[in-house]
Amino acid sequence: MKIAFTTLGCKLNYAETSTYERGFVAAGWEVVPWTAQADVYLINTCAVTETAEKKSRNLIRRAHKTNPEGHIVVTGCYAELRKEQLLSIEGVWKVFGATEKSHILTDVAEGVASETFAAPGNEGEGPVGEADGRDVAKRRVSEAIPSATSNKGGGVFGAYSTGERTRSFLKVQDGCDNFCAYCTVPFARGRSRNIPICECVKMAESIAAEGVKEVVLTGVNTGDFGRTTGETFLDLLKALNKVEGIERYRISSIEPNLITPEIVDWIASGTKFQRHFHIPLQSGSDTLLKKVGRKYDTALFASRIDYIRQAMERSGEPKVFFGIDVIVGLPGETEELFQETYAFLKERVRPAFIHVFPYSRRPGTRAAEWKDQVQDRLKTERVARLEALCEELHAEFVAANQGLEETVLWESSVKNGIMGGYTGNYIRVERPYDPKRVNTLEKIVL
Repeated sequence: MKIAFTTLGCKLNYAETSTYERGFVAAGWEVVPWTAQADVYLINTCAVTETAEKKSRNLIRRAHKTNPEGHIVVTGCYAELRKEQLLSIEGVWKVFGATEKSHILTDVAEGVASETFAAPGNEGEGPVGEADGRDVAKRRVSEAIPSATSNKGGGVFGAYSTGERTRSFLKVQDGCDNFCAYCTVPFARGRSRNIPICECVKMAESIAAEGVKEVVLTGVNTGDFGRTTGETFLDLLKALNKVEGIERYRISSIEPNLITPEIVDWIASGTKFQRHFHIPLQSGSDTLLKKVGRKYDTALFASRIDYIRQAMERSGEPKVFFGIDVIVGLPGETEELFQETYAFLKERVRPAFIHVFPYSRRPGTRAAEWKDQVQDRLKTERVARLEALCEELHAEFVAANQGLEETVLWESSVKNGIMGGYTGNYIRVERPYDPKRVNTLEKIVL
């Protein structure tokens, strides 16, 4: 059987798709390019914006056009939010929502086997019988990736990405209980739940066995780890830190109210976790933070940034990289409130990078019903202003690290004879290509 994969959206989706792919390969399936003829096309969708949903529909139609007889399988956030709509699109065979993902491998393999072995000419007994075909397909996939077909975390399965020699994204948590006014994630991904620490460690050990040196922890609300298992996020970090072979860890995103002084102090004590934090702010206006239901205010956010810097930016050592998420154009964002966000970032926080997103009105959310929507032209203008600020702040961050010693992990990709890699505090470094450097850690002076 031939299967093709494509993924939209976040790093979490890529980790999940990679896990599906490993399962099907281990079960004897052949992975082919998305544009090729395949028996099954699996689309891992996104629904964070209207554009993402449109892209998902276009990919479905493209797959059906490529092979009208192919089985189209849809999963991801769009699949949870619009299941009936997706099932009505020509060619869609199965749709797996948030709590059904752990069944994809076995259900797809069994379903295709049922149709294949029940086809005319395959009615006999023995290995080509329908029941045998289903059982063999299900058993081979279950044996191939046991963790992907388990449900130990309460509707969440373990996943990690493969394909890069130097870095892997490890999913440790899924879902969110915050229900912020603008966000569909709790509806699309479900409530906050996590994989047990022992399973996370096993996946990290599998990653290490492949020679990967760096792991990025991913989740919808990563710092909320422990909801379903009674464990803590710090317990997870300490357990992963002991895995041999993994040299560096990064935390892909953590809410400011969940990155506690205890976590910061432990990371700063000398661990594999890097001077790199991705923290969502969403707005630098306390008026808007309260309106949309965030669990912190700007004072708490700034105090967390200050604490991290004081704990980790010792004299003569590299600076901490802060990547900050900001949504512009939230309902009710006047020019004055936008200026509060701009000033908070420029004058108070001064992060290394700003991830800027224009607000997208999502059906089913509270904010979608509010009357004080911001015009698209104003969103576009404000995005441009924050992106210009980002360039200024990033240049300042790089300059502040000049002359300091850092460690770079060299990547395998080459362009025009040049290879690159990232320092522990996420500064991009380039050098003439040297194959001996690939997937090695090297101390350099910036």
